[in-house]
Amino acid sequence: MPDRQLAYTVLGAPIDIEQILDAVADHLGDARGLELAVIIDDIEPLLAERGRDVVVELVEGVRAQLDGCAGSVVIGCSFTERTAPSVASLFDPVDDVDRIDHSVAAVLERLRQDDPTTFGYVRRHWADARTGIERCERNYPQAKQVHAALSESETTPRTLGAALSGLVTLGVLDTWSETVGPTRYDLTAYRPGRLWAVGATLTLGGDDGALAD
Repeated sequence: MPDRQLAYTVLGAPIDIEQILDAVADHLGDARGLELAVIIDDIEPLLAERGRDVVVELVEGVRAQLDGCAGSVVIGCSFTERTAPSVASLFDPVDDVDRIDHSVAAVLERLRQDDPTTFGYVRRHWADARTGIERCERNYPQAKQVHAALSESETTPRTLGAALSGLVTLGVLDTWSETVGPTRYDLTAYRPGRLWAVGATLTLGGDDGALAD
């Protein structure tokens, strides 16, 4: 740990969890009493090759190593199609994400400029929309049927429908074309990882509607 500022270890493939934890433990031995951050650059290869449970084991192991230290754990992860569902299940987009670089930010900004009303509904109600989508047992529901899956919500079927419409524009789900009357949403096309990225981007953008760079 030169000048007690930075210590790093580069591990080649294949990666074993014990290798990472041993590397962290070796460095922590020289850093007791210091305020420090453990940074894991990119867990995407580990997540893709070994799965979600192994990453949970890694995160819990690093946290255990830091027990009693004034420190934090920062984990980077490339957001790819193959790992998006696992990332979405591992990290809460509101509480666990400090920075996100995802192409959905540009689509959100375009929606904000072209249709600020719908953007506002998405920004306020994306979390309720996610809950309703994931609880709804129908493949092609109307907005009122998605809303009925919510036990508690500040939304109405109309406002939730506006948010769902915005999510269609953002590529999170689709509409079912084989219908007449009220719009039906195709939940078989639902992309939970993309909605996670939408939620994280909006959360980091704050309450003023501006999106984080």
